[in-house]
Amino acid sequence: MSTKKTVLITGAGSGFGKHAAIGMAKNGHNIIATAHVSSQVTPLREEVEALGLSNQITVQRLDLTDPYDIKQALTWEFDVLWNNAGMGEAGPVWEIPIDIVRKNYEVNVFLPLTLTQGVVQQWVRAGKKGKVVFTSSMGGLFTPANWGTYVSTKHALEAFAEAMQQELAPYGIKIQTINPGAYYTGYNETMADNPFRWLDDKVNFTKRADLRKGFDDFFATPEGKMDPTEMINRMVEIVPADEGKFRNVVPKVIEDMLKDHQLKAWENTI
Repeated sequence: MSTKKTVLITGAGSGFGKHAAIGMAKNGHNIIATAHVSSQVTPLREEVEALGLSNQITVQRLDLTDPYDIKQALTWEFDVLWNNAGMGEAGPVWEIPIDIVRKNYEVNVFLPLTLTQGVVQQWVRAGKKGKVVFTSSMGGLFTPANWGTYVSTKHALEAFAEAMQQELAPYGIKIQTINPGAYYTGYNETMADNPFRWLDDKVNFTKRADLRKGFDDFFATPEGKMDPTEMINRMVEIVPADEGKFRNVVPKVIEDMLKDHQLKAWENTI
């Protein structure tokens, strides 16, 4: 159950963030839906108006790489910060250019942490009891080959979230993670295209055709192309809720798989 909340969502221009924003608004919550790309703002405002939700969804640009955007966001009033924005880099960790790894950490870890620090420090000063939600991933809890860069950023978010849950509990500030499986939103599919902008058969040991086949084989499985409706419906419930689990893996079959993987990790040998 949840009382009426005002929720700030990063990365609400598309995918999970956009559809969950609409779902939460329909449930009576007020939403500040932010988009990283300016060109997404007006179309989202028009869609919100067409749905008759203009009184409950405010659409703003929030480019986390822009310190002035972050400064402006810190003037907004809200009860829940949902760090949903992110990007992903795939490909073999032993060959991926380090500057690409560094950028993925900047977008997925350092920038959300910058915003979160600003928000929670204001809440502590004001005595406000809010909540921070991080969109992690099933990949925040295990590491498949050729996805290591992206999922390592989610491992980092898991660590930050777990630490903050303990650190901020005395102030009444709650922390949660949401860990989606490989739902078919276009996010994972686009991420799988990224290594082909640098992978070179004349230079790299990993061959383009082999990597592409591995990705295509995964996306051809039921686990690699799940209907996102289930995840969106759960996000609509989880994000504004007053109570709930710290970690929220969806669907249940992926939660069971991850628990099994983590148990087997203790017996893993070289």
